[in-house]
Amino acid sequence: MFLKVHHTQTAGDIIAVCDRELINTTVMWNDIKVFISEHFYGNTMASEEEVRSAMLLASCINLMGKRAFALARELDLVDEKSYVLIGDIPHAQIFRI
Repeated sequence: MFLKVHHTQTAGDIIAVCDRELINTTVMWNDIKVFISEHFYGNTMASEEEVRSAMLLASCINLMGKRAFALARELDLVDEKSYVLIGDIPHAQIFRI
């Protein structure tokens, strides 16, 4: 998976995670079109353990992809029904308050 940590002063760390085959691709559903850019999701591959550690510490998580979503589910960070499908790609955002 690709992982990028966005450090902010007001919202804490924002973690962006996507499945490796999705980077720099566009997913579509009806008139919704999303470009999954390395600018946001990063250009560095991360191990599952690195992604897991980052997710557990983040105040905000943005997920794109089946494996990224499955890992968040495994960690009990997101409910099975708390995502949207863009085409057949799951996307979820997790916020800790």
